[in-house]
Amino acid sequence: MAQVKNTGEKYRCITCGNEVEVTAAGGGKMVCCDQPMVRVGR
Repeated sequence: MAQVKNTGEKYRCITCGNEVEVTAAGGGKMVCCDQPMVRVGR
């Protein structure tokens, strides 16, 4: 599971395809549909 570290990182849900971009990094992990999201950019 990817740890959020920087603004500008992009993540995608492998279940539903939802995509997000980090605008304020504060640590933690990206989760959607009860599954970890994968980092796809930066």
